[in-house]
Amino acid sequence: MHENVKQRMVEATERDTELIFRPLRNTARVASNAVSREVVSILDDGGQFEDVRELVAGNRGRTKVLEEGDIDGGIWSAGMVQGLIDDIPTVAQLVERIAGEADELIRSRLAALVS
Repeated sequence: MHENVKQRMVEATERDTELIFRPLRNTARVASNAVSREVVSILDDGGQFEDVRELVAGNRGRTKVLEEGDIDGGIWSAGMVQGLIDDIPTVAQLVERIAGEADELIRSRLAALVS
């Protein structure tokens, strides 16, 4: 994943998403950007899937956004949890952090069971 996308997720709040395809009854939550807002607008104005097909093409999002880092180049899935992301750790740092937090919770809440 391109560094621009990672940084965008760090900067985003839980409200920086769009629900696309709602009028088509196939709702998906994606990162809010120029393309996702355009898709919402087109469909809310009565457009059909054919009218947004090129905007939401998986290859477009994968290439332009995830590989090239063009934040407004396509759509990518993003949930409200992005509002909880405040840094970009390495995998080792993330695993260490998760294990440390788990250890702390176990010791503080289940102290009687830990010997």
